[in-house]
Amino acid sequence: MEDAFARSVAEVLEAFRVDPTKGLSDSQVEENARIYGRNVLPQEKSTPFWKLVLKQFDDLLVKILIAAAVVSFILALINGETGLAAFLEPSVILMILGANAAVGVITETNAEKALEELRAYQADIATVLRNGCFSILPATELVPGDIVEVGVGCKVPADMRMIEMLSNQLRVDQAILTGESCSVAKDIESTLAANAVYQDKTNILFSGTVVVAGRARAVVVGVGSNTAMGSIRDAMLRTEDEVTPLKKKLDEFGTFLAKVIAGICVLVWVVNIGHFQDPSHGGFIRGAIHYFKIAVALAVAAIPEGLPAVVTTCLALGTKRMARLNAIVRSLPSVETLGCTTVICSDKTGTLTTNMMSVSKICVVRSVHRGPITSDYTVSGTTFAPEGLIFDTEGIQLEFPAQFPCLLHIAMCSALCNESTLQYNPDKRNYEKIGESTEVALRVLVEKVGLPGFDSMPSALNMLSKHERASYCNRYWEHQFKKISLLEFSRDRKMMSVLCSRKQQEIMFSKGAPESIISRCTHILCNDDASSVPLTTDIRNELEARFQSFAGKDSLRCLALALKRMPTGQQTLSYEDETNLTFIGLVGMLDPPREEVKSAMISCMQAGIRVIVVTGDNKSTAESLCRQIGAFEHLDDFTGYSYTAAEFEELPPMQRTLALQRMVLFTRVEPSHKKMLVEALQNQSEVVAMTGDGVNDAPALKKADIGIAMGSGTAVAKSASDMVLADDNFASIVAAVAEGRAIYNNTRQFIRYMISSNIGEVVCIFVGAVLGMPDTLVPVQLLWVNLVTDGLPATAIGFNKQDRNVMMVNPRKANEAVVTGWLFLRYLVIGAYVGLATIVGFVWWFVYSDAGPRLPYKELVNFDTCSTRDTAYPCSIFDDRHPSTVSMTVLVVVEMFNALNNLSENQSLLVIPPWSNLWLVGSIVLTMLLHVLILYIEPLSVLFSVTPLTWADWRVVLYLSIPVIIIDEILKFFSRKPGGKRFNFRFRRHDSNI
Repeated sequence: MEDAFARSVAEVLEAFRVDPTKGLSDSQVEENARIYGRNVLPQEKSTPFWKLVLKQFDDLLVKILIAAAVVSFILALINGETGLAAFLEPSVILMILGANAAVGVITETNAEKALEELRAYQADIATVLRNGCFSILPATELVPGDIVEVGVGCKVPADMRMIEMLSNQLRVDQAILTGESCSVAKDIESTLAANAVYQDKTNILFSGTVVVAGRARAVVVGVGSNTAMGSIRDAMLRTEDEVTPLKKKLDEFGTFLAKVIAGICVLVWVVNIGHFQDPSHGGFIRGAIHYFKIAVALAVAAIPEGLPAVVTTCLALGTKRMARLNAIVRSLPSVETLGCTTVICSDKTGTLTTNMMSVSKICVVRSVHRGPITSDYTVSGTTFAPEGLIFDTEGIQLEFPAQFPCLLHIAMCSALCNESTLQYNPDKRNYEKIGESTEVALRVLVEKVGLPGFDSMPSALNMLSKHERASYCNRYWEHQFKKISLLEFSRDRKMMSVLCSRKQQEIMFSKGAPESIISRCTHILCNDDASSVPLTTDIRNELEARFQSFAGKDSLRCLALALKRMPTGQQTLSYEDETNLTFIGLVGMLDPPREEVKSAMISCMQAGIRVIVVTGDNKSTAESLCRQIGAFEHLDDFTGYSYTAAEFEELPPMQRTLALQRMVLFTRVEPSHKKMLVEALQNQSEVVAMTGDGVNDAPALKKADIGIAMGSGTAVAKSASDMVLADDNFASIVAAVAEGRAIYNNTRQFIRYMISSNIGEVVCIFVGAVLGMPDTLVPVQLLWVNLVTDGLPATAIGFNKQDRNVMMVNPRKANEAVVTGWLFLRYLVIGAYVGLATIVGFVWWFVYSDAGPRLPYKELVNFDTCSTRDTAYPCSIFDDRHPSTVSMTVLVVVEMFNALNNLSENQSLLVIPPWSNLWLVGSIVLTMLLHVLILYIEPLSVLFSVTPLTWADWRVVLYLSIPVIIIDEILKFFSRKPGGKRFNFRFRRHDSNI
């Protein structure tokens, strides 16, 4: 029943044909179970494992690599190759792709856990009235129409409509659903609000929420998927994971690269059609196969096989650095997404605030004989920990607060007129509450005031264990006074009272809404001399003014405290006793903002990141918080910046679009509103980060480009998120964004490095094939270069240091190309040089080397007709391993120097020297050692078709390799000059697919 909140109790009971005194009969239970189903969140079918695996190979570059591996294997078999030689290349390619697929499967499997953990918020049992008898049944057996009784500590087992109040009040903590910082009072009256949200449905108890005060009976109106918790599950199922900006650009670049590769491969094959019948091939078909093999080798050279692995490794290294910043990354791609985040939609309760109600201000009457009449105290401390100081109006710390009469009696009243518990949890290492947040806040205040009569009290209390310290002062007052009678809080009186006895003297302590308490007071307690004087009209007006200031300007939740001396021997209390009270003081409390949030907000603004505060709380409370944390900067009028969900939905489409561009605060929201906000911002091309900690935040966390959950939040929120803040600190997001930007910059650097290196390999093979020379590099050598010499330095580039101004610039655009036009030109130039230097090394050995045959260049490019001509040299010279070893070594060494070029995009090596990244230096040294190993160790040299080089060979290798640094320094120089921007503009039209 979706409109149960708008119907009367009688109408709801009639709809389910249930008698509230007897409950459902067994036959009705069976019928309703058949109609409405079981009270469980249905288990969604998970994606089969084989589908997850296949999904990882659904990428154009990956498909080309698989095809190349298969073709390579088939061609090896056709040529009669067997054993390791036939399997090496395809096996290595498939191993790399398998490793990347494993990472993808693990990531996607973790994402599905969020739906399972949502079940933890369902109650296990329920007290149900059936056939005229109450019994305790599994909550899964509930059906709509069941009459259920709930009390303090009960987890609500289903969505239920209140039908009977069994105590003066019923309050429910529904923060996990709505994000409200305070518990909510429930009643049985129908709700008349139009477009009612969860917060308006005060007669509905929502599944998974917890009763914190009172007892009541209710009728079940929704079970399983038809509950508020079920709607969250459905929203999560409908939410598809967003592709990260980097993944989008890499996919676009992969498509672009695949087209280029296909074109070049076909071109190489077509250009050499005339050579298919050369005698060296032994026939047209064998010639065609030979050049097809070259085309396959070209594909292997052009595709950066190690790119997915290196990207994954770099992001993984970034996650370790972020973990040290208390940002635990659950989804690797989200690391990079942080770098281009433009909007952070932050949940208020528990994220910007501590979600721990705390007393922040106290107002007492000083004296009626001299002004000012009232005096305010400020209380520090923003958590349930009994740690904090009290300061007077002038900001001076009170050494012994309990020496002041009003503060002492406020502590007494707060400890005695209180039904909550404060305790220390050693496992979680924090203080926890049982009961109302407002009452726990008063417990904490008692501990901060301390006890009277001991000069060493503050230091003595600090010597206690945390378990003892949690309620030491509260227990002192509870031992001093014996509780005799209690008048519970009721909505009409808006107050509660307790009768206590001490040393044969009876005192009644009362607390409640200021307007209720002050109207019942006839006297006041003076803080200067502990005297009790009549409450005059002027003093009453002053107190009411202070109350309005606390509640209005400061948006504090206020309670007034009072006492009354009762006749000796009185054992009971009645409502008539709550008159002629003596006013003690006024306390103002709030869910306080985290201390570090304000500076974090400033950092976000400097970085060009907009913060939108999203909360289920009321508008005035949230606006006060935003003012405190600097979200409104210096705005006096919040019109156009602050909206409730209802106000926003009423806006016409055009005004809604404009509102999204200015919005700072979004209040009175439901889970669906949060998700809607994320989608609307994404439609405006914003990259959205969503923070939250409750079950209600899960759908929006999953929908956002990056979902950030709090470490102390619910398991559902964590599982739906991409990142978890271990310290619940909003400021950690700012540090994580800076790290994300640095990681993206480094990622872009090594992507460019790998692209330029692969361009060099393509140029080498393409030019060699066009000129008609023997194979410059064999496929297994190309594979070695791509995996080892590309992979290690590329990974080390991920350790480049963060730029100092990384958080002083606006976020990059999500559609910004990984490689822009001017940069692509730069790396074409570098790649062309790498390829030509490799070709020159090959030619040098044949034409100029003292150890080579010193052939004329014309003989080299006509090698395929050698067997048909009389030559002064044996044709077997073209099968010598020396020339390909020289060209392979040139390729390796020139790429090592090119790796140094990528320490910075535009800064010279004279400004950022190689030792600024020792990881890169180490990777270059290791790569060269590995290369030397395969040159000089016999089994490896045979496997990779290489041979040892002489010192003369190494000297030529260095001569050909070093110029790559000089060329890139010249290109960097132009990039730093304004003229470089003209190149950027000129080539921008070519980079749409890069």
